[in-house]
Amino acid sequence: MRVAVVAGPDPGHAFPALALCERFRAAGDEAVLFTGPRWFETAAAAGIAVRRLRGLAPRAVDDDADAGRRIHERAAHISTEILPDLDALRPDLVVSDVLTAGGGMAAERLGVPWVELSPHPLYLPSKGLPPIGSGLAPGTGLRGRARDTVLRALTARDVAAGHRQRAAAREGVGLPGADPGPAARLIATLPALEVPRPDWPAHTHVVGPLLWEPTDAVLEPPPGTEPLVMVAPSTAHTGVAGMVETVVEGLDGAGVRVAVSMLDAPPPELPGWVRAGLGRQDVLVRQAAVVIGGGGHGLLAKSLLAGVPVVTVPGGGDQWELANRAARQGGSLLIRPLTADAVRAAVLRVLEQPGYTVAAGAAAASAAAVADPVALCHGVLERSAVR
Repeated sequence: MRVAVVAGPDPGHAFPALALCERFRAAGDEAVLFTGPRWFETAAAAGIAVRRLRGLAPRAVDDDADAGRRIHERAAHISTEILPDLDALRPDLVVSDVLTAGGGMAAERLGVPWVELSPHPLYLPSKGLPPIGSGLAPGTGLRGRARDTVLRALTARDVAAGHRQRAAAREGVGLPGADPGPAARLIATLPALEVPRPDWPAHTHVVGPLLWEPTDAVLEPPPGTEPLVMVAPSTAHTGVAGMVETVVEGLDGAGVRVAVSMLDAPPPELPGWVRAGLGRQDVLVRQAAVVIGGGGHGLLAKSLLAGVPVVTVPGGGDQWELANRAARQGGSLLIRPLTADAVRAAVLRVLEQPGYTVAAGAAAASAAAVADPVALCHGVLERSAVR
């Protein structure tokens, strides 16, 4: 099977796509990744075929202040830009990242079956949940259900506007306004971070986190026997700023060592009990007693999958939703705003109370119930061939 995987260059979306390409390759399939040039060398070094995802550059007509227009109109534009490259590749199947919807539109225009990849929990609205992004647990009892009904009504206008924008964008590239959706959805999260809903969509499967390391380098932690705290600042533009400096200030004299994993250059003049730089997070997290991060899905899933509790400092985007889900699960402690005193208190609490580590282990155990994403994609192709 020849598969085209389409994902933007943001690490939270590119890395799961790279991981999925490796899964396809291990199964004997041919996978080609369409993404931004930032990860071309990384993909090539891993033996993954890569193509430029055209249409990513902002246009004068784009309105980035309107999320619906940004997603749907840009998706239609991307679908037109990549159509010749995708047609030349002649894939049997397209896997399109949930935020890079142009891949799905292009597949539909070519008559190729496609699958949607969500590198986080399912974020579709539900009649049984509060609005996604609120961070709220589903309401219980009459008051709780009434609260959720009111909140859904308040967001219904925006949801409807998004549907109209998507329909208009589709019609602009010659597709029917009514969106049939993907042949399947791959939800790349831990079951422990999902929320049960009464209207779980058909052909939607939790496949477990798709984790990828952009380097083979190993960051050695500071010497000593004190508990190791791993820090990973958010890679999202909506993440909290100043995390490294605040953590170092807060944990000074707390009897811990700190290892900061980051894609960018580390701050200068760090104390001896702190090491910072680029290194494999999967290696580092297994040495850590606690992880501090911004609530992005990649680090959160990686930490919990290793059974390591997380102190989460959420920024914008979906980080608030994820941080609250992890806190309710028990494997994470949420702090906001970020202050040195709050970091110190949270880390010491997690180290002193074993319940956080127990809950993180339970989250890791939930991975036993996930489906195989490659097998699901083969199933989509088989069903498509029968029609």
